[in-house]
Amino acid sequence: MGVISAANAHDKKLLKRHEDSKMTIEIGRLCVKTAGRDAKGKCVIIDTINDNYVVIDGQVRRRKCNINHLEPLDKVLNLKKGALHEDVVHEFKKLGIELVEKKSKPRFERPKKLRRGKKEKSVEEKIGASPKTSETKKPKKEKVIKKESKNIVENKK
Repeated sequence: MGVISAANAHDKKLLKRHEDSKMTIEIGRLCVKTAGRDAKGKCVIIDTINDNYVVIDGQVRRRKCNINHLEPLDKVLNLKKGALHEDVVHEFKKLGIELVEKKSKPRFERPKKLRRGKKEKSVEEKIGASPKTSETKKPKKEKVIKKESKNIVENKK
């Protein structure tokens, strides 16, 4: 009865770590991101969403993060709930932590795709174009072919 299985011991360690991290999860707590694209980046907790998620900012992108992906450090910064990015940058500079400011690319308007088919007439062509008259219409083809084929049929008889 006194023997604890390895699985139970592991679960208890995880549970204890999770409880410890919950206690230290507070606004202004300095952390290190341990998972994802921004791993190994220092961040600070800006807001708590619920028991499992917080909003972080710092050397990482400002976004919500699972608390299991954070390793809390011993320092707490003097920040209010929902602090602006400029406030976070100021506090990080006080600690001597550099933040790399990323500049977004300038957005250009996409060129419009030209349609195939009818070509637009230039202004000169539009002005110089005469109105449609009966003379410009093509005359209808006569049905000569049918008459000739009837003659051929009659000749064969």
